[in-house]
Amino acid sequence: MANPTPFPFGSHASVFFNFLLLCFLIHQSHSTTPPLDSSSSSSSSLPGRYFKSLPSSLYQNESSEYTEITVPLQFDNVNSSCSLLLLQQDFGNTFGSSPVTAPYSPPSECPAPWSHVVLELRASCQGEQYDRIAGVWLDGIEILRTSTAEPTDSGIFWKVRKDVTRYSSLLSRSNLTLSVMLENIVNDVFTGVYHVNISLLYYGRRLKFISGEPSGRSRSQTEVQESLRLGIASRKPADLIVPIASDGEDGFWFRIENELDVHSKWIQIPLNTYRAVLEIYVSFHGNDEFWYSNPPDDYIKLNNLSTGRGNGAFREVFATIDGFLVGSQIPFPVIFTGGINPLFWEPVVAIGAFNLPSYDIDLTPFLGLLLDGKDHSFGLGVTNGISFWLVNANLHIWLDPKLSTVQAKTVLYMVPPLTVKRKTKFHELDGSFKVKAKRKIQFSGWVNSTAGNFTTHVFHKFKLQNSIKFMRNGTYKEVEQTIESKTLVRINFLWRISTSLFLTRKN
Repeated sequence: MANPTPFPFGSHASVFFNFLLLCFLIHQSHSTTPPLDSSSSSSSSLPGRYFKSLPSSLYQNESSEYTEITVPLQFDNVNSSCSLLLLQQDFGNTFGSSPVTAPYSPPSECPAPWSHVVLELRASCQGEQYDRIAGVWLDGIEILRTSTAEPTDSGIFWKVRKDVTRYSSLLSRSNLTLSVMLENIVNDVFTGVYHVNISLLYYGRRLKFISGEPSGRSRSQTEVQESLRLGIASRKPADLIVPIASDGEDGFWFRIENELDVHSKWIQIPLNTYRAVLEIYVSFHGNDEFWYSNPPDDYIKLNNLSTGRGNGAFREVFATIDGFLVGSQIPFPVIFTGGINPLFWEPVVAIGAFNLPSYDIDLTPFLGLLLDGKDHSFGLGVTNGISFWLVNANLHIWLDPKLSTVQAKTVLYMVPPLTVKRKTKFHELDGSFKVKAKRKIQFSGWVNSTAGNFTTHVFHKFKLQNSIKFMRNGTYKEVEQTIESKTLVRINFLWRISTSLFLTRKN
């Protein structure tokens, strides 16, 4: 299954982030009260944020286009079969309001199935405004997490194109509700109104793209048809998607305030499920917007600082089933357009700012636990997190069309404790702080489906190294962080056809 992410690091079953090096200098003010954190949805827990505050004479007297550098969609230059305008909305003074909603049904002129579907968001803004976080949900299932750019007096505009083919089973349904959350403040100071159009573009079957085999070998037509039908070793979209989210009154995301704040939802999995993948959406705000640059609490306390941006510089987003860890990820440190220095992101924004990544966790090894006809608790949390994080997830489920009940069993659950080492050295406001963290987990489980028996092995490990230095009496901060994360999903499959075939896919 394709992972709809703007990063060129591969799908959910390959390496998420091979290497990340983030090094910058931040002018750090400890004593002043910071302005509103407008990338968040709250006026509390505020990190330092800045307007561009440049004279309008320095800008051209025309709107400027902003962009995020991404890997182009392979069908960007192909005309869609049809398009559907979902929402046209001006987000003015919407702080504290419920999401804007609109009805959704697929277009009758080009019904499912489709080869590809693209969500296209177009936005514009003029005036003075901070960046804002936004989410797009369809029946409570998130299909886009995005943020806005900070505008100018001359005005700016931008476009986001995201492949949402993986949600095809959802998009083919009628009488659904589209919800869009974008909290904005408009007054004498914050004058920018965000004008947003959201559309879906549908591509017919004639535009189907066949990707090469990861191993480089060719397969027989029988094998190709079988794998596509099952969706086990292919990118076939899930048959069912279930949201793990809040009630939607304040957006469908869970708001996580601290590391003990684990949000969960009870779900009963269909008995004929043969594959399950959890897709997590996450963004960080308030005192944790720059979590990778946060000093430890003892530094803040001993220096009598008023900032709440502490708890060190390690964070891990994790998922649980019935309280047991089933996967985790170190989030990519997306920098919103008001972060560090707004002039850095004009007109090219930081990686992920317009299309925040989602993170996939393969839960197929746990079907032996889940296929019992009972409700199970799916939880989401943030290790060491402080106020606040916005997190929710989609559970993608593949169903066996010929069986009412699928047999499954979990055979390996290996979760050693998380290892975190910290080294702190400081004198007054100057000092250095180092964090090293690593985790290695492994799960395996078999499923006996219509086509045969397959065993899914999931290996995941990460290693994080973070170094923070305060200099010049604490007015300058240098941050260097390296994340190495690898996820491997291996499937051993025994095909139930006339001649036994063994197919192993390594992602």
